[in-house]
Amino acid sequence: MSEEKKPGTAPKAEPGPETAKTEPSGAAKPAAKGRITTDMSVNFCGLTFKNPVIAASGTFGYGVEFDDIVALGKLGGFVVKGLSREPMAGNPPPRMFETAAGMLNAIGLQNIGARAFIEEKLPLLNKHKDIVVIANVFGETTRDYEETIHILNHGEGIAAYELNVSCPNTKHGGIAFGADPVLLEEVVACAKGIAKRPVIVKLSPNVTSIPRMARAAADGGADALSLVNTFVAMAIDAETRRPRISNITAGLSGPAIKPIALRMVYEAAHSVDIPVIGIGGISRGVDVVEFMLAGAACVEVGTANYFDPCATENIVDELERWCFEHRVKAVTDLIGALEVK
Repeated sequence: MSEEKKPGTAPKAEPGPETAKTEPSGAAKPAAKGRITTDMSVNFCGLTFKNPVIAASGTFGYGVEFDDIVALGKLGGFVVKGLSREPMAGNPPPRMFETAAGMLNAIGLQNIGARAFIEEKLPLLNKHKDIVVIANVFGETTRDYEETIHILNHGEGIAAYELNVSCPNTKHGGIAFGADPVLLEEVVACAKGIAKRPVIVKLSPNVTSIPRMARAAADGGADALSLVNTFVAMAIDAETRRPRISNITAGLSGPAIKPIALRMVYEAAHSVDIPVIGIGGISRGVDVVEFMLAGAACVEVGTANYFDPCATENIVDELERWCFEHRVKAVTDLIGALEVK
């Protein structure tokens, strides 16, 4: 499809788990005292999100860590820390560094492994009956992705999978899956073939063409896209002449990347016919509005969770107020509604 395709407002979706399009969630609901409130729900891939605010993977633990801080049921959903087939220890410290408008991290995908997640974390999450849990999955080979998803298929209460394709494919010289359209389409097709839930593909921004990678993921069978992951960056201590991060390079996230992420979400949404989830520097309700106008159906909030553990809840409140003040009847009316002369 041409890169100039205009997403417009959310198209009406067909029912069922294979839904690709985002559908408007209905008319506004009358509130007490005669006021009109905004319908904040969003539906795609056969999933219903009570609002478009999702906590991003790697910034929200396994969800249970925030249970006594954030009302999990108030969020549209959350993506758990990336899961691999076996547990991983991650990189040695230092592995985080605050920048002028964001942060660098090179955690190294530390996690307890898919089996331990099902046995230890998922039962705690399943005590909540009104949450949407998305499992982030990664691996170094297509087989890793397949086996991890196979394990997670047996876990009750997982709504969808998000594939982290920014990992190096060790069988192809270390090139990241998300940097090569052929590898990307292959790993998505393999994951889709074994997954019992919708597959969301999280794209890397460290590529020449986001539209090309978006189309490759869609051609592989992705039900939705999320973007962007972190930008490769680094920081140096001039006094010690050493890198600030033990891994030397790290991923840059936070407000600094928002304008670039916004542009990439716009490009992706104009290139494919599947829903797009926007990520990158979101810290206020109006940021959500901007990403939705660019074509995003939902957003993920990441780095903001570090400087304010209640950021996701606050953003939901701010978004509701913005929609009320601007007389928006359904939040899905914002999707792709950017006015370009």
